[in-house]
Amino acid sequence: MIWTLGVLPVFLLAIGTPIFALFLIGAMLSFTSVLTVPPVALHQIVYGGMENYALLAVPFFVFAGELMGRAGIAERLIAWVLALVGRMPGGIGVATIGACTLIGAISGASTATVAVIGRSLYPGLARDYGPRFASGLVSTSGSIDIVIPPSIAMILYGAAAEESIPRLFAGGVLPGLLIAGMMCAYVIAHGARMPGSTRVGFRLDRFLRTTVDALPALLMPIFILAGIYFGWSSPTEAGGFACVYGILVGRFVYREMSWADVLDCATRSAILTAQILIVVAAAAVFAWLLTVNGAPRALTAGLAALDLPPWAFLMMVNLLLLVVGCFLDPTSAIVVLTPLLVPLVKSLGIDTVHFGIVMTVNVAIGMFTPPFGLNLFVARSVLGVPLETLYRGVVPFALVQLAALMIITYWPALTLLLARAI
Repeated sequence: MIWTLGVLPVFLLAIGTPIFALFLIGAMLSFTSVLTVPPVALHQIVYGGMENYALLAVPFFVFAGELMGRAGIAERLIAWVLALVGRMPGGIGVATIGACTLIGAISGASTATVAVIGRSLYPGLARDYGPRFASGLVSTSGSIDIVIPPSIAMILYGAAAEESIPRLFAGGVLPGLLIAGMMCAYVIAHGARMPGSTRVGFRLDRFLRTTVDALPALLMPIFILAGIYFGWSSPTEAGGFACVYGILVGRFVYREMSWADVLDCATRSAILTAQILIVVAAAAVFAWLLTVNGAPRALTAGLAALDLPPWAFLMMVNLLLLVVGCFLDPTSAIVVLTPLLVPLVKSLGIDTVHFGIVMTVNVAIGMFTPPFGLNLFVARSVLGVPLETLYRGVVPFALVQLAALMIITYWPALTLLLARAI
């Protein structure tokens, strides 16, 4: 079994096999050559992995993210943040981080945010700070979307760990703001050393005009999060509302989106949702086989034998997830590793909401970690920057986010303060 579930998937990953395929190939070989389980069980396990109400929120938030970029919502959020903070040192860099944070409160799609922000703000960033700093900032700021709720990664973790999605969303607010704040502090310090950088002077009339124009866009994340946190709607219902709201604003308020654009957004969302859910289904089979073969029990027994304190376990998990994030996308990493790690987390008395946020931050960092971070490839395509420049550009921001990860890991009150209020 170690060959079909361990060695073979690693080999298939090394030669570039799609993630869902390597999970299914290993699982099918295990079913046919090792186990005595009838093949029809494979269909049942796949269906069982998809039969979770929480996953219904995924296509809605994916669709909301597509609408946000097409309806003019993202552009107005960017303009509003730039009008607010553009005067300070590193203003355009701070605006980049602030815009990513606001956009993350709508969709949670990191790669889409990198594309939108890159097209809008990268030219000014590159002019002031050079391609290396600018591309690194765009690539890493997009990862904030994964931590700021609503987050698709948190939905997947909640489904796999059987944890409350609203509590996970609440737990992600302060850690997400911490990451954004620490990145802003670094950008401001860097901008203060560059007196020639562009600053957009604050003018009250322009800020008010921008606020009025951006008000429908600003209300979108407020309605989504307020509905979830105050119990007015489930995450799935909030996602559905976001889609309807985005269509109405883009079609009738900003008038930047036709019905053909809505159909195109729906088509693109369906394709992306299928890409996510096929990985979820394949990983469910893979995780089931690991469970049947006693992997969680073996890990729990091994951990008990090591007698590790919780802080040492969390450090080991952080290292594991950071390495895994270099090679796997967040969906695959969360769906496969959550069933293995959550029993260990519970045995050590670690709160599963806190652990879920730690896991989410780790996979967010993996989005821009060389060699296979998805944000890097999106940035290369959108910005036209060589990968070597991107690799060097993300280093200082990666160090900032790693420092934030340590604070989030060892200060659980930051995560649980709002989560316990839900």
